[in-house]
Amino acid sequence: MIHSEEGVAAERDRVRRRPPARSAPPVLALFVADVAGGSPETYVRRVRHVLAGALRLACTAEFGDEDLPTRDLPEWFTAVCAGSGEPPQEFAGRGRSGYVDRNGGTPWAVQEWLHRFDPDEGSRGWEFWDAVPAGPARVHVWVDSWGESFFGSLDLLWLLYAAGAAHVEGPEIRKAVIWASEADGG
Repeated sequence: MIHSEEGVAAERDRVRRRPPARSAPPVLALFVADVAGGSPETYVRRVRHVLAGALRLACTAEFGDEDLPTRDLPEWFTAVCAGSGEPPQEFAGRGRSGYVDRNGGTPWAVQEWLHRFDPDEGSRGWEFWDAVPAGPARVHVWVDSWGESFFGSLDLLWLLYAAGAAHVEGPEIRKAVIWASEADGG
């Protein structure tokens, strides 16, 4: 899926603030993140902070062979992406281990991860919609997958684990009215 400039700008707006319910597509993909330590609200802030930096680059950077700037990403995220040694934040280290245990392989390098946000790159099969605390240690992360139940999401899983998830389930396609009800506190 190639992301349009307008789509990336709208996604960036959704990272900044919750979108109105009427703007939702008919269905969204749901990821359920069980948060290890800390509050769901803190977890949501971490996820949004990383996405804000990546989407800022998607709107402004020239994607090519050179490294993209990482100054807009939180230090804990760039450290956990490095994959060497223990990251400065315990939640990120636990998340990195959780991701590797679930998916095998190695952690994502920060440049590889950032390049998934190139609007012309077709491998990111999702756009952020919202993240809603759903209990004392659970967050529902909603993304627009254009109605697809199977889509490239390892980059999203990396972020969800790196931000402090102990376990992530999904994706599962749900009607957007379910998200709207959660977002309205219902």
